[in-house]
Amino acid sequence: MEYQSYSIRKLLDSVSSGSVRIPAFQRGFVWGMDRVAYLMDSIYKNYPFGSLLLWRTKYKLAVERKLGQFELPKPTEDYPIDYVLDGQQRLTSIFSVFQTELEPTSEGGWLQIYFDFEADDDVQESKFLALQEGDVDPNRHFPLSVLFDSVKYREAASKFSNDQIRRLDRMQEKFKEVSIPAQILKTDDRAIVAIVFERVNRLGMELDTLQLLAAWTWNDDFDLLENFKELKEDLEEFGFSEVGEDSDLILRCAAAILMKDPTPDTLLKLNGQRVRTAFPKVRNGIFGAIDFLRTQLKVMSLKNLPYSALIIPLCVFFAEPEGKQISYDAKVYARLKKWFWRSCFTNRYGSQIKRTATTDINEVEKLKSGEASVLGDIPYNIDECFFKDSYFRLTSANTKTFILMLANNDPKTFLSGSSIDLDKVLQKYNRAEFHHIYPKAYLRDAGHSDKEINCLANFCFINASENKKIGRKRPSEYITLMPKDDDLKSILTSAFCSDETFNDDFSLFVTNRSSLLFNFAKNLMQDATSS
Repeated sequence: MEYQSYSIRKLLDSVSSGSVRIPAFQRGFVWGMDRVAYLMDSIYKNYPFGSLLLWRTKYKLAVERKLGQFELPKPTEDYPIDYVLDGQQRLTSIFSVFQTELEPTSEGGWLQIYFDFEADDDVQESKFLALQEGDVDPNRHFPLSVLFDSVKYREAASKFSNDQIRRLDRMQEKFKEVSIPAQILKTDDRAIVAIVFERVNRLGMELDTLQLLAAWTWNDDFDLLENFKELKEDLEEFGFSEVGEDSDLILRCAAAILMKDPTPDTLLKLNGQRVRTAFPKVRNGIFGAIDFLRTQLKVMSLKNLPYSALIIPLCVFFAEPEGKQISYDAKVYARLKKWFWRSCFTNRYGSQIKRTATTDINEVEKLKSGEASVLGDIPYNIDECFFKDSYFRLTSANTKTFILMLANNDPKTFLSGSSIDLDKVLQKYNRAEFHHIYPKAYLRDAGHSDKEINCLANFCFINASENKKIGRKRPSEYITLMPKDDDLKSILTSAFCSDETFNDDFSLFVTNRSSLLFNFAKNLMQDATSS
């Protein structure tokens, strides 16, 4: 780390020459004009106003930001380039107030800053104001924009009295003499830059790895941000637009595929060419995982997954270069399904996600290459209480696992017995599609608690219109609305309900249904990988 100091004149020249620049992973300029005016007051009164952190590198980033309203010119020299990691708001304010060479690309709400001759000599109050042109009093307000242009300064100052000119000269001298401290980080290691940027950012803003990666991978034929946009649009057709909207999840999938580590920042170790070349493989991995989830596990939307990170190891398994497709046998298929269901029921992705995903990525790689793999050999310890004691909440992992169970048993509408359009119902995924088998109002009248009423075992696919027909009726009443004989049996089987469902014995119903649900859960988690 090197330490330097800049005068305002040197800083203006460095920015105007293109040697100081703003990386794309920085946020834009967000300060209000009052804050800019107070910065000028702090400089004038010699108050502390912060320092700059610059990253000096010989590599120009392909994607950069404007500095406030200004498009920065190309560097006049190839080396060095200083990218602002911290202090961008202060730098943009200083440059925008004093520079006279560049034209703004838009007005952007910027106001000129003026020295106010009539401001009180108060340590708290600012002597500088941000004013609209119509609010400027030419006998009271002096524009700071001319301070570093000697010709314009003298022309503007000549309109004032000798005493006022002496005050202006002292004010100008203070700004010319100020020294702005800067730390210079000299490195071409992008991982170090990422860590430093995160740690020094004073608003706690996390590093935008996507912007950073886009800056380092861009060329005339490849724009990572555009590829992400196209990926999102394509995923919408499959009901997984949320994946496309979650850039962090896509980056974790990409990191898992390319680096065997689900941490997005590990991608920063790769050169741009490697990322550009491998992007089709990442894309194929994501689409292969989604196709498997939809067709084999009835997951129709990312919000159906108990944990979104479950998609990461699957992306690794299905990732293949353009033109290739993964093939696998029945044993591999059974192991993938066992892994999925055991991961759901044990909530193992509920904590230590990185460690869990990394372990699964390693085992998926072994499975994919034909080596011995223990993927899915996850101890589990659930019983009927999972369904008796878990509260039905659409956002909870247990409820999502339960709903996927129902979806994997060829569910039918509870009253009519027609097949359920899982694509439509699970992509909506709202509370109107799931209701109580024993009506809530009926159970409350019978004195049951909310915990009992809202246990998983009392829910199934019942849409709002069917639920309205059931109303407060006890099961022995609303069974008259249902089909007879084999059609009724088919409905009950698909909903894991026994013949005793309509005996109006809620406790017996919960016990019997929990047993049927648990047996199905065991079948989903069973070890079918041997033999």
